[in-house]
Amino acid sequence: MNDDADQQHLTANPGYAQGQLAKAFATALTHEDADTRRRAESRVTRWRAVLAGMAGGLLSIGSRTPVAGLPAWVTPEVVHGGFATGTPGAGGPLQPYETRLAERFGVPADRRALFAHCLTDTGLTWLWGQLNSGRYEVTVPEEGALLTMAWLVRHGETAAALDLVAELEPFADQLRFLPRPSTGRPAPDVTDALYRRSVSDTVDRLVRRRPNAAVETQREALAVWQPFGDELLVHWLETAGGAGAQVLELVPDADWLERGAGLLSRYRLLAEEHTRCGKHRNPEENLGILRGALEETVAGRELDARRRGLPGSAPHTELRRVQRAQAALPSHHALAQVVVGRLAGLPQESGITDLAPVLAPVSEPEQRETGLPAGSQLPSAVSRVVEGALSAPVSTLVERGVVPSAEVLAQLVPRLVAVTTARTYDDEALRTLMAANYRAFRNRRSLLLLNLERQVRIEELPWVRAVATQRGDGTAEAALLLRQLGELAVQGFPGTILPNPLVRELGVLARQSKLGAPLVEELAADIFMDAFGPKFLVAAGIAGELLGGSLYERYYGIDYAAIRELAITEGAVRAGESAGRSDKAGAGPRTSPGFARVCAERAAAASSAPGRSKSGSSSGSWVAANGKVIEQAQILTTHNLATLVHRVGIAPEPGWADLARRCFGTVCRLTARVHRNPWPYSTIKEAAYAWRQLVFHLSLCPPTEQRRVLADLEAEAARHPAHVTARLAPALAGLRLVADGGTFAPDGTADGGRARRLLGWTTDGHWLATDPTAVEKKGS
Repeated sequence: MNDDADQQHLTANPGYAQGQLAKAFATALTHEDADTRRRAESRVTRWRAVLAGMAGGLLSIGSRTPVAGLPAWVTPEVVHGGFATGTPGAGGPLQPYETRLAERFGVPADRRALFAHCLTDTGLTWLWGQLNSGRYEVTVPEEGALLTMAWLVRHGETAAALDLVAELEPFADQLRFLPRPSTGRPAPDVTDALYRRSVSDTVDRLVRRRPNAAVETQREALAVWQPFGDELLVHWLETAGGAGAQVLELVPDADWLERGAGLLSRYRLLAEEHTRCGKHRNPEENLGILRGALEETVAGRELDARRRGLPGSAPHTELRRVQRAQAALPSHHALAQVVVGRLAGLPQESGITDLAPVLAPVSEPEQRETGLPAGSQLPSAVSRVVEGALSAPVSTLVERGVVPSAEVLAQLVPRLVAVTTARTYDDEALRTLMAANYRAFRNRRSLLLLNLERQVRIEELPWVRAVATQRGDGTAEAALLLRQLGELAVQGFPGTILPNPLVRELGVLARQSKLGAPLVEELAADIFMDAFGPKFLVAAGIAGELLGGSLYERYYGIDYAAIRELAITEGAVRAGESAGRSDKAGAGPRTSPGFARVCAERAAAASSAPGRSKSGSSSGSWVAANGKVIEQAQILTTHNLATLVHRVGIAPEPGWADLARRCFGTVCRLTARVHRNPWPYSTIKEAAYAWRQLVFHLSLCPPTEQRRVLADLEAEAARHPAHVTARLAPALAGLRLVADGGTFAPDGTADGGRARRLLGWTTDGHWLATDPTAVEKKGS
């Protein structure tokens, strides 16, 4: 790799694609589930296309224009890892709706003919009708292109419409630019209610549920085989010498033998009908012993009938009563079908505002219809599926656990950003179209990008550019939503760094709000190029404005004054370069060499910190070495926390002390997972990230509150298992040391290693991976 980041040009290695092809091929051949095999076969086809495209020069993996001949705005088909297959997302064979439209328009069934028809008066009239009704779908952004053209024509923007047509026309035979007609109503222009799954999606999930084999086997055992075993036992006890006899003395008579033969005949019928439970066939089980003895009409086997009480005794009767009650409970599968019936009467393409009627116990009418007992409660497994359709403010979804993670939150946020972005357009039809376009664009999968290239932004789409002048001032609304979402993410998931999809959405709002709030993504260590974009240095400067002289700066040994000077120097250099550059189009990606140098130096200094465990270590790994540099960038920038607080103005309701305590709960939970883990390093990394969030939140507390929180953390650590307490003791001692005015040595330790700075990435083994209690036991 070239030391000069501006001269680097990396290309993707096909080895990853080959590995994915091999995995998909093995699954397609060997998996027991037919649907899984079919999906794997589809992956095989796509990965073969990737490898063929890379070998033949069609694909340039790592570029934002990965497919030769297609501009960056074309939606690519992307497989795992960010590899483009070469097929456009809006390409491939004609969709059924395109065929139907061709028949309706009376044109040949090909895309160029459809495209040309939409430029005629008849075609424009149809497009205007779609705009007026809003009854269309845009599943990939390209499907909104001709609608945008039609809007421009209707509003007298003929020149812009012609320019758009000229840019689309070369791809008219490849890409579908027509919208999908829909019978549903357009998505509401609201931001106060979201749902994770629609009613239709919820029904699909419930329908796909199958009876739980283990539960149904137990139900069969309780309802069929245990009662039959009792009958066999009673039959044999008729031959016993007395109620307390342990050894049966066979005194068969004709009646006894005839009834025994009847029992055996019924057993064979039961065995044919009830096939889930196989214990009755086990010759070592009571039922097998009794049945075998009866079949052989041989006496003398020892049978302890008192273990559960004799049939008819009070203990035995009570046991069988409880077991009958358990067996009579409706199955989860049957109750799920009741819920499916309830959902059938609701609007299918939206969420559910009131869950109570859907989650109510089985009613008497439902009992008459299904045979399930009235009053039966829905199991939690079914209720959780239904709760995923709750339509409520996103904060309520987080509070109720419907949104359990920042990653799930990131899946919902594009709907809010779509509405907020679209509201800047005055025309209602254009608002609906641009909201649909944004939602479709956010379904576009990210590409694997090298050489500091960035993902395509929505404003680069030709049809979005064509109506850019129609946008009004949406800075205030964007700033408000940015602050609300930032607070929600930090408050709801304080121990988790913002995932990249969420950072991208917040970044859109930050640009729209014009707050000067640079948000940075988590970089991938396996494709890191020893370089950072300028916004990383800007974000670090903002962190310095907030945290200069704070516990955070002292704990991580940061010189924010030097960072500020570096930002001033590099800013002046970039300004000079921009002034002297007549054509920016040919310029390469901008970097911050000074920031990269600082991160590399800090990572090198951290390497001198002694580790104690190399079990499962990635010692010497270039990926881990890259990770250490990236972690230092996250430390310097606080990975967006300082920007959200200082520029966006978030102020989470519980307060910073509460967030610090909750972060520590995450640290303890993750540290517990390190115990006896042969590959603990990803967990240690997550624990260190949560610890960094803790230090940030704690740094915003007054000194007196910091001391109270530290005491709480130490008390909390003592309540965990001994190995967790012992592992975290050096980290807590290090935080206490800095809070009391002390400092770490250059290697990040103090007090002979009893106090340590907690970082995540390492190439030398990590002290958190070692269980100090095990070492002490071994020494003693």
